[in-house]
Amino acid sequence: MSLNARATGRPGVVWAVPALLFFGIFALLPMVIVVALSFTDWSGIGSPTFNGLDNWAHLADDSQLLPSFRLTLLLSVASWVVQTAVALPLGVWAAAAGRSRATLSAIFFVPLLMSSAAIAILWGLLLDPNFGLASVLGPLVGVPDGNFIGNPDLAIWVCIAVISWQFVPFHVLLYQGATRRIPDSLYEAARLDGATKVQRFRNITVPQLRNTIITSSVLMLVGSLTYFEIILILTGGGPGTATTVLPLHMYLEGFSSFDMGYASVIATLLLVLGTGLSVFVTRVTGYNRMDSQLEGL
Repeated sequence: MSLNARATGRPGVVWAVPALLFFGIFALLPMVIVVALSFTDWSGIGSPTFNGLDNWAHLADDSQLLPSFRLTLLLSVASWVVQTAVALPLGVWAAAAGRSRATLSAIFFVPLLMSSAAIAILWGLLLDPNFGLASVLGPLVGVPDGNFIGNPDLAIWVCIAVISWQFVPFHVLLYQGATRRIPDSLYEAARLDGATKVQRFRNITVPQLRNTIITSSVLMLVGSLTYFEIILILTGGGPGTATTVLPLHMYLEGFSSFDMGYASVIATLLLVLGTGLSVFVTRVTGYNRMDSQLEGL
């Protein structure tokens, strides 16, 4: 038997071994370590010492936990609404042929190529109330001093806008690729029936993008539980604690208060929350059945 014949006869699990090893070393192992650290007292230096459930009991005394959770929930929902509302129509538009569309699409994708630190510094300069663009736009939109990130009521919305600006291009790319897979015959039949562009978008494009919308939504919602770099650099969690979301609270507990044990507790909560959110979305939407959108064509 030839080598190729023997190779094709191998069980599928053999081909998955490299991916499983990678996932185990860089995903499962860190998760296990974080859960283990949540039962220890460790400052980040020296050896951790087991302290039982003391760190978990501290959750009841943490006055910042519930406010941070509420801010995280607001960030997740608002980011999903903003990014989906922008990325879906933009991705459908970018999927059509045209030199101008290709050029503009390339420009739209620039934020995707930048690091979170660079984006936070860039927007920090733009939003500087003294010499940034905010000093000019502020009075025009009802913020006389132009201090958007220094306003407790506006700071979290500024963070949501900057985060959305960074990640919209990625989801535009998802929708662009999925839209190009929709058969032209569906649109041609709709045009012959007299359907308008809005009707074709609502009755053909959106249903055909159902699985992509669910995938994009899961990535947005679960990914929002890890956002903290932009907020850390842009506002530092302030003013006060107005932008201290749960991931940033975890970071500050670990690297400012040097309480790695309690930070691991928050990290474990985020892990459970992210996993539960992902399972909930896939089950509620029926995405776990993976029905083909092209069936019958």
